[in-house]
Amino acid sequence: MQLAATRIITDDVDALVAFYETATGITPERLHPMFAELRTPSGTLAIASSATVPLLGENVAEDRANRSVTLDFLVDDVDETCEALQEVVDVFVNQPTDMPWGNRSLLARDPDGNLINFFTPISKTARTRFADEVRG
Repeated sequence: MQLAATRIITDDVDALVAFYETATGITPERLHPMFAELRTPSGTLAIASSATVPLLGENVAEDRANRSVTLDFLVDDVDETCEALQEVVDVFVNQPTDMPWGNRSLLARDPDGNLINFFTPISKTARTRFADEVRG
């Protein structure tokens, strides 16, 4: 089994796609006006319109209601990423912070309020854990 994608349901696909394209530098693939994907070597972030929810089942998902999932993005330098995101992010939850598990992390919210963690491994153990991703 393989996790294929993480999907965000939104009322404004264009705005969320534009946000993630700017925040990550990843060019999205628009498969349909109501659906886009941002693909990375380790996973895909899918963005779908709330208009697709009835196709999945009545009221199975709701936009802007997430308070339990965090999207993690591995970056080369979290401090540089923080600086680059100043004009894109409206809500920073914290500033770059060294975490006890060996990452330096920046938490922010996307336009729909979803929590995003941009992080850089800084301890030897964390760098080893993410060595393949860091080398790309």
